[in-house]
Parts: sequence; C-alpha cells; structure tokens
Amino acid sequence: MVLDILYKDEHLIAVNKPAGLLVHRSSIANDASQFALQLLRDQIGQLVYPAHRLDRKTSGILLFSLDKASDSKMQQLFASRQTHKTYLAILRGYTPQKGQIDYPLKKENGSMQDALTRFSTVATAEISLPFGKHQTSRYSLVEARPETGRMHQLRRHFAHILHPIIGDRPHGCNKQNRLWKQTFHMDTLLLHASKLHFRHPITGLDLTIKAPLQSEFKRALSILNLYPEQL
Repeated sequence: MVLDILYKDEHLIAVNKPAGLLVHRSSIANDASQFALQLLRDQIGQLVYPAHRLDRKTSGILLFSLDKASDSKMQQLFASRQTHKTYLAILRGYTPQKGQIDYPLKKENGSMQDALTRFSTVATAEISLPFGKHQTSRYSLVEARPETGRMHQLRRHFAHILHPIIGDRPHGCNKQNRLWKQTFHMDTLLLHASKLHFRHPITGLDLTIKAPLQSEFKRALSILNLYPEQL
C-alpha cells in the first residue's frame, strides 16, 4: 500500500489515511498486518512520529512529525487545543442546520471528561429505501468540528443526539448498518477527517491541510444523490 501524501516539508508530513488502517501497532488489534506509521516510514525512508490519533475506521488527515523537536511542539499544540479539525460525516435522519453537542464522555477508567462538538448540516437526502415503518430513509451530510479530542467523540456525540454515523459500530444504529451492508454492500464508517488547521510549530505560518474524500465515501454520496460543490 502506498499512502497518499497531502503535505510535506522538512518538519511535518500528512497523509490521507484509508479507513481500516491502524496508525500504529496495538495489542487490541491483533488482526492487523499493516500500519500507517510503518508504511509511511518505509515509503519515505525516514522515521516518523504520529502527532495525533485517528480511529482505525476513520479516514482522512493523519499528521506526522519528522523529528523529535517538531513532534514535541506538535504534541503541545494538540494538547492545548491550538489545532482545528474538521470532519465530514453521513448521519441517519435530518439534522438541524447548526448545532452543538456539549455532553461529557466517560473514560475507560470511569471518570468523566468534558466534550464539545459543533456541527453544521451541508446537505440532506431522502431515498427510496424502506426502513421499519417508513417507505423512505433520510440522511444528513454534516461538517463537524470537535472542540475537544475525546475517544470516539464524534461517534458517541452523534449517537447521543439520535443521529448516529452510518457504518458506526458499536455506537451507531445496527439496523441501518445492516441495511446499508445488505443493500449497498457497504460497511465503511462514513466519517472523514477532511481539514486540519494550525500554526506551524517551526515556521509560525498558518497551515491548512485538506484531504479529498475516499472512494467509499464518494460512493455513499452518489447513492444519496449528493454532490456538494464545496467537496
């Protein structure tokens, strides 16, 4: 596998991570044989340091540092919330035009963390796909901006407001997920990290990195007859 490089300078490199690819080796995913860190290291022939995390099932921008000094400074930017991440997601149902989800999330150790997500609806769709007592199914394409970076934050937040992300397990709607798998042969999580904005830790310049949508997300939009110009 060759990773799509979105940005590279002497300090940082960003790739468009495919859905299903782990960032690095993990004891909880023994089934995986490829990892973004090792793939990128071998692809460019030098060590790389992951600047942040991206869920295995989520596609999109994954940023690495190319030296320890840059890595330390990028880690500080993410920790102090000086980076701004934007995601695209396809959700069940019609979402409000704009909204925010201020809902604390529980950590694995049981403690609670504040968590805030802002979102806006890009487009909505209704297709002739019977679901339950309804003869059609409704969906929304949203742009989401997590103000905090909690584990599975977007997945858990959208499930909390009853608009789960299509393809999400275990937080989503199992009946919708099964419907998409049976009807469209699709079980990809429809969540994509589309944009990352921050001030470069070395040069001080504002930097915005964008990741084009990948094939399954594009196919989902086609199924819904959605072709937003800004995408």
